[in-house]
Amino acid sequence: MKEYNDYSVPGFLASAVSAGLKKTGQLDLSLIFSQRESVGAGVFTANKVKAAPVLLSQERIKKGPLRAILANTGYANACTGVQGLNNAIQAADMVATGLGIHPEETVVASTGVIGAHLPFNLIKRAIPNLIKSLSPRGFRSVAEALMTTDSFPKMSYFEGCAGGHRFHLLGLAKGAGMIMPNMATMLSFLLTDLHVDSQTLWPLFRSAVDYTFNRITVDGETSTNDMVLIMANGAAGNGKLDSSGLKEFERGLTDVMGELAYLIAKDGEGATKVVIIEVDGAATRGDANKAARVVANSNLVKTAIFGQDPNWGRIMAALGRSGILIEENKVQIWINGVRIVNGGLMTSEKKEREAAEKMKKEQITISIHLNQGRWKDRIITCDLTYEYIRINAGYRT
Repeated sequence: MKEYNDYSVPGFLASAVSAGLKKTGQLDLSLIFSQRESVGAGVFTANKVKAAPVLLSQERIKKGPLRAILANTGYANACTGVQGLNNAIQAADMVATGLGIHPEETVVASTGVIGAHLPFNLIKRAIPNLIKSLSPRGFRSVAEALMTTDSFPKMSYFEGCAGGHRFHLLGLAKGAGMIMPNMATMLSFLLTDLHVDSQTLWPLFRSAVDYTFNRITVDGETSTNDMVLIMANGAAGNGKLDSSGLKEFERGLTDVMGELAYLIAKDGEGATKVVIIEVDGAATRGDANKAARVVANSNLVKTAIFGQDPNWGRIMAALGRSGILIEENKVQIWINGVRIVNGGLMTSEKKEREAAEKMKKEQITISIHLNQGRWKDRIITCDLTYEYIRINAGYRT
């Protein structure tokens, strides 16, 4: 098992520095660079209020190769008008010039306080050192530089085989608050040395995002800055992907993004428990998804989980207001394998006590069977605690 510090992908370099964007003096500006021309793909926030880095990166990634990602924390560069967009463009172009690549091959990502202008002079001053510090072992520092209210860096790694060639896939992510699946409220960068064409990469990538990052929620909030980017530089030397290679790559994407998504939910601001909401027996695919989301986003359910209270009535109420096809007398609910509801009724006080005991664990699974059809889905979330309020009440101060 590789340690975080050992993670690397052939043909990629990374670095991070403290540019003074965070008051604490921690790492806050990072760079990822592909030494070879690479294929890129991205999925961005569905929020109609989009930050300048999202607008710029969305546009550039459509045009062709992607070689570099510049990311900053401390300032979201959102709701900053023309000046904000110009700052994003200038920062990206400075990186491109320093690396000797085309400006269109560089994208930017930001996270932090919305509405505050980037202290561009600090970024401008730090970029030369950022480029000079690029290293094949710099990815741990990038993961640390991406952190805002995160309590730990988030990385995931996969090695697979395609066309007789070994390939590597590394994922980095940040996210702890303002998390709601609508793309995904976070920043994440994935890097692989696999050779894969753009037409193949985009649909595989979007699908993996949908079934991983789009299946988490912490607080029901969707940010202005969300993005997931991938670069594939072909250094592995494999030829055109056959069906076996495609399946292996798809497995790698799902494994890496799935682990990162789980870590984001686990690190939910103030969270003490990871909660998996499983819905089965829904009448439609949409009903399964909607039911799981509504339960996962219910503040009453989440606070009951924090209190280790198997208050199944709150789950029933959430299901009832979700707008799905539901018959109360067909619903079954389990908590960590203990059935507490059968036919819409409490099974027994003994079972409730058993469930309460199970809720002391750090991971809780709530399984719901609607008995309306064959569709199922799941959402990963966390509990809602006093600490979440403390963190967000003092976010700017």
